[in-house]
Amino acid sequence: MCNAFCYDTRLGMITVVENGEAITNINFGEVIPEGAVIEETPLLEKAGSELKEYFEGERKSFDLPLAPQGTEFLIKVWKALQDIPYGKTCTYKEIAESVGNPKACRAVGMANNRNPIPFIIPCHRVIGANGKLVGYAGGLEMKEELLRMEKENEPG
Repeated sequence: MCNAFCYDTRLGMITVVENGEAITNINFGEVIPEGAVIEETPLLEKAGSELKEYFEGERKSFDLPLAPQGTEFLIKVWKALQDIPYGKTCTYKEIAESVGNPKACRAVGMANNRNPIPFIIPCHRVIGANGKLVGYAGGLEMKEELLRMEKENEPG
């Protein structure tokens, strides 16, 4: 059983999903998983609040339990993404090296593409080796806006 709730953000509607213990997904738009109960539980309310603070530039990191589902490699990449500091970027190659597989740039790209919890697992902070923005499930415009917002609100 899972619960889902939709939030209107400055970048559009998102749906946050939880399994009773942790956040499992954030979907772009009002996308409710089949069988989900539409209810704002305390965990979803906390996630909604932290995401609102993030989009307003007030929150630099999240304090939420996460439970993304994927292979061992995917989980490893998603954990590495969470180590990218707010307002900073890194390349697919740097992530591949950080997970101990320097030749896995394309696999890292696919893991990024399959990230079930965008924003909180900040796949938008990964860029191409040439410094260009490449691929983002929410669209390159959204990726550019997220990076701009973080740069403007970067601490220090």
